[in-house]
Amino acid sequence: MTTATLSQERPPDASLADAPTADAPTADAPRAGAPVGVGRKRPPPLGPGPYLVRTVLVLVFVLAAAVVVHLALVSSLQQRSAQQRLLDQFRLQLAEGTAPVGPTDADGDVLPVGTPVAYLEVPGIGVKQVVVSGTSSGALFAGPGHRRDSVLPGQAGVSVIMGRNATYGAPFAGIDGLERGDRITITTGQGEFTYRVLGVRRPGDPIPAPPADDESRLVLTTADGAPYLPSGVVRVDAEMEGDAARGPGRLFPAEALPLAERTMAGDTGQLWALAFWLQALVLVAVGAVWSWHRWGHPQAWVAFLPPLLLLGIGTANQAARLLPNLL
Repeated sequence: MTTATLSQERPPDASLADAPTADAPTADAPRAGAPVGVGRKRPPPLGPGPYLVRTVLVLVFVLAAAVVVHLALVSSLQQRSAQQRLLDQFRLQLAEGTAPVGPTDADGDVLPVGTPVAYLEVPGIGVKQVVVSGTSSGALFAGPGHRRDSVLPGQAGVSVIMGRNATYGAPFAGIDGLERGDRITITTGQGEFTYRVLGVRRPGDPIPAPPADDESRLVLTTADGAPYLPSGVVRVDAEMEGDAARGPGRLFPAEALPLAERTMAGDTGQLWALAFWLQALVLVAVGAVWSWHRWGHPQAWVAFLPPLLLLGIGTANQAARLLPNLL
C-alpha cells in the first residue's frame, strides 16, 4: 500500500477539524457584513432599585446644574429682555398720556402686577430701570417693583421701591454704595422728579423723620450681604427736591399687603406650575436612564440632553419664585 493511499484512508484530526479558521466567525462574534449590534449580547435589564437610583441621580444633577445656570446667567438675560419690552411699553404710554398715576387704571381697575409705573435712574451706580407694580418674587423677575402699600414716586408721602441684589440682572446690587447728596431721577405719568440721597440704613439704624404733607420720600430696598447669601435688608432714603404731586394714594394699607409682596418673601402662588414642570422632568429623566442603558451613551446624550436642559431651566425658573424676592 502506498503512502498516498494511507493518507487518504487516515481520518482527519478531530481537534484540527473543530478549530475555527481565521476567516470563520465565532459564536459570539458578529458576522461580516451584519448590521451593527447584530450578534452582540444585550445588557441585562436594570432592576427596580438601580433604575430608581439612576433616575434620582439624573434628576439631582439636572436640577442642580439648571438652578446654577439659570440664576447666574439665564435670569439676567430674561430680565434684560423684559426691561426692553417694558421700556417700549412705558414710553408709548408716556407719549399717549396713559401712564398710570395711581394704583388703578383709567377704568378704575387695579393695575395688574407687572405693569410699568415709573422709570428710575441712579447715575451714581449706573441704574436705568423700568419699575413695575408689585413686589412679589415673580414681579421682580422683570425689574424693580413698587410696593403697593406706598404712594407712587413723586407723590406726597413715602414711596418704596424694591429690587434684587444678585439675580435677574441685580439692578439694586450697588445701592449701598450711594452717598448723601447723590441724585436719583424718576419719571412717572405725572412728570420727572429728582431726589437726593439722605443716607443708607440697615436694621437698627435711626429712621428719618416722616416727610411733611407736601413732601415726597423715596426708599430703595434690597437684600444685604454677599450675593446669593443675604444677611438682612439695606435701604436708601432719598428726599425729593420741590413740592410733591398729588395722587389717589396707595392701594393697600401696610397690614393688608399680600404676604408674597413683603420684604424677603417668596411666592407660592404658582406651585401648580412647578409641579407640572417637575412631572415633565421626571418623565424625561426616566426615558434618559432607559436609553442610556439600552441604546448606548452617545445616543442617550444626543436624544435627551436638550430636553433635559430645557425642562431643568424651566423648573429652575418656577422654583426661583419660592426664593426671597430681594435675592
